[in-house]
Amino acid sequence: MKQETIDRIRKFTDDRDWEQFHSAANLAKSIVIEAAELLECFQWNDEEYDLQHVKEELADVIVYSQNLLDKLGLDADEIVNMKMGMNERKYPVEKAKGKSAKYDCL
Repeated sequence: MKQETIDRIRKFTDDRDWEQFHSAANLAKSIVIEAAELLECFQWNDEEYDLQHVKEELADVIVYSQNLLDKLGLDADEIVNMKMGMNERKYPVEKAKGKSAKYDCL
């Protein structure tokens, strides 16, 4: 995510003095709640959905995720790259390509 966007999220939170409500647990709960609202966009039809509504709910997930990163002093690039390295070892291309089952590769 661009630094400008991260700064905008932080300013939005700071301007409203909401950081006081942002415990790690509260933010994690909010991410799950917003993710459920995102899933609701596809509840009855996987093919027909309101893209604008999907964008709004996905944005909420991302904003709360950035707030949780800040709360825990984490860097998104660092933790995503760490996890991708783990996934690349767990699911090597030659064993995982074209397979959907989570543990087929092991």
